[in-house]
Amino acid sequence: MSGDERLTGWSGEAGYFAFREYQEFRPEAVIDVLRGTSAGVVFRGMVGPTLCAELSARFWASPDRLRRSTEAPSYYLGTYHYHKTTADYLEESTRTAAALDRVLDLPGDPLTTFYRGLAEALAPEGVTVRQAEHDGRRACRALLRSWHGDGRYALDPHEDRSQCTEPRQADFEIQRVLDPTALNICLENGDGGRLLVWNIQPDDACKRRLGLHYTGSPYPPRMLEGIGRQEIDIHAGDVYVFNGSHVHAVEPNTSGDSRRTTLAGIFGFTDDSTVVSWT
Repeated sequence: MSGDERLTGWSGEAGYFAFREYQEFRPEAVIDVLRGTSAGVVFRGMVGPTLCAELSARFWASPDRLRRSTEAPSYYLGTYHYHKTTADYLEESTRTAAALDRVLDLPGDPLTTFYRGLAEALAPEGVTVRQAEHDGRRACRALLRSWHGDGRYALDPHEDRSQCTEPRQADFEIQRVLDPTALNICLENGDGGRLLVWNIQPDDACKRRLGLHYTGSPYPPRMLEGIGRQEIDIHAGDVYVFNGSHVHAVEPNTSGDSRRTTLAGIFGFTDDSTVVSWT
């Protein structure tokens, strides 16, 4: 592979890039990811099967569920900030909030459990955890989504840092987040559907050479050959958190018409005392 075809950027040492796994929610492990001392963590079975099934059923039954056919094909409820103005994203966040709340209005809502636990763990350090906001309007709480790409990947190799440099969102506080952290709460998954994370955060020169500086997607699979990666099996009830600046992808299900549905979002430090979330 020539120099022009090689993916360049930062790679972490083995201790950093080893995803830790726990059988219960450990907010301090999330803080390690937020602070850049760990690439990712998985909380196995954090959400019970009954709650997963109910949230999935509500999502698929929702009349407000939409289909996305470009970039990352999916069914979703909520809204993406990707390639929008700040105003458009926040307007859509407001417009979809009630539909999202109707689905999530359950005892033990895992999104609330996650962010409340993180906020309580960070409070002694004087850190506030909240939804991102601008001019009095708040970002979307989370996305319910199910990837349905049917190629080599259900979700192509990409990273989340580039989309946070969108020029039309230069006034939005999420652009102060240096390392966006991805949250995914798995509600259903069949065979396959693994999370793949490569041990590289592409540098700006590489992104510009590939024309991905504001999109971060897709990275050609041939450019990822030879780069270390984590291959993580994901099951319903698992909650996983990782540094979204790393190139990552999702494999398709291999079991017929099974679906991979997650409750997801992005969050990170805007400064030493503030963590914000968005979608």
